[in-house]
This record gives sequence, C-alpha cells and structure tokens, in this order.
Amino acid sequence: MSLDRLPSIAAAIRAAMLECDPHKKVMAARRVARDWRLGRLAYDFDVMMPDQPGRPEAPELLPPNRMPKRGKAGSERGRIALWHALAHIEFVAIDLALDMAGRFGAGMNAAFVGDFLSVAADEAMHFALLDRHLRTLGSHYGALPAHAGLWTAAHDTRHDVAARLAVVPMVLEARGLDVTPTTLERVRAAGDESGALILERILDDEIRHVRIGATHFADVAKRLDVVTETLWKTLVSRYFRGTLKPPFNDSARLAAGLSRELYAGVA
Repeated sequence: MSLDRLPSIAAAIRAAMLECDPHKKVMAARRVARDWRLGRLAYDFDVMMPDQPGRPEAPELLPPNRMPKRGKAGSERGRIALWHALAHIEFVAIDLALDMAGRFGAGMNAAFVGDFLSVAADEAMHFALLDRHLRTLGSHYGALPAHAGLWTAAHDTRHDVAARLAVVPMVLEARGLDVTPTTLERVRAAGDESGALILERILDDEIRHVRIGATHFADVAKRLDVVTETLWKTLVSRYFRGTLKPPFNDSARLAAGLSRELYAGVA
C-alpha cells in the first residue's frame, strides 16, 4: 500500500477522541498508538480535532463546588470515591494526550506525535486498570459524579503548543507526582496491595509523561530562542487556573526533568 493511501493520523486520532464508550475509547487509543508505531498511518493532518471529546452519559460532570465529599477516609464509600476520581482523571488524560498529538503534531514532528500517542496508550491502560479495580470493590466508572473542569486546560491552550505543554504535562501531571506517593501509602496501609501496585505503575509512567512534556517544551523554547524557564513561568501565570502549592515530590520531578529552581519560583 502506498503512503498516500494510508489513513491519516489526524483522522484516526479524531475518531478515537470522539468515541464515547469508555472501553471502546481505551481500545481506540491503544490501536492508534500501535498503528502509528507500525507505519499504518500517514503523517497527514487533514482533519481538525474536536473542541470537546466524546463522553459517556455517566458519570455526571459537576463543577468543583458541587462535587460531593468523598466520605470518611478508609470507609467503603471513601475508597470507592477515591478510585472513581482517579479513574476519571485517567479517562480524561487519554483525550488530553490524543489531542496533543492530533492538534499540534503538524507543527511539531513525527517524534512528538509518537511520544504523545504512547502517553495516550499508557493513560488508556491506567484507566482500564482503575476501572477493573473499581469493579472488585463492587462499583464501576460512571457510578459517581466526576469533576467537570479537567478539560478546561486543553480548551484554554488549544491555540498554542507551548502553553499546552507548560500547563498539562508540566503542571497538572507533575502535580500527580506530588500527591500519588501519599495516596499510595494510605492505600497500602489499608491493606489494598493490588491498588498500591496500580498506583506504583501509574507513578512510574507519569514520570516519563512529564519528562516527555518537559523535553518537547524545551525544544519549542529553543526554536523560539527564549529561555525555557522564562517561557514556562510566563505561560503558567497566564494559563494555569490555580496555584502551585507544596509539598513537591522533588526526586520524581527531577527524574521527570523539572528542576526545583523551575517551579519553586512560582509556588
């Protein structure tokens, strides 16, 4: 088959993003990453990415101030709420990674596309693990309301790859590096070893994801002939709706390519 007859990478990504069924989205994201890796998709951006990805009817998406409290730590309700919240984060992360590759791939390069498709495949796997764990607790993804604001960062930075890289991998995903170890300790102390193993896997993968974002951000800054730290701080102050608050997981952040000097100045 000649290259001009291969399906385009943009069309494949768009189709995966518009998939509403969670498990079909998982399979679609993994399939796009595999097909790209095997050379079955053309480096062609012939369609636009959707402004909003496909979503299932459940969970109900609520603004932060309407989200119900998770319940007492250690209670069955609290455990289910925790795993449901984590599953929702990973579900949205599938589309964040797909959109990164599909929206900005034409202006970057094939390596950029491959990197973020691999991230999307990881996030899909994370979601599948978390949903399966929820089912062992007698629940499932969609059983509880979920945070409506996780796509906001993508919408706000849809016009600028540097802004997207600065906010999504280098702030939001980096925050996961900070909070996951504490969650992991709490889960293990409660005797949930299978859940702890899932969180260890996610933490290891997220270090790589943040490093991918930081590496491509540095490349963009170099291309713009701007100091990386200066550009990052400018974009975070402009586009991040929140504050960077300690404690920071300095060792994980350093492994991910984020120096203490970088984020301490805006915390």
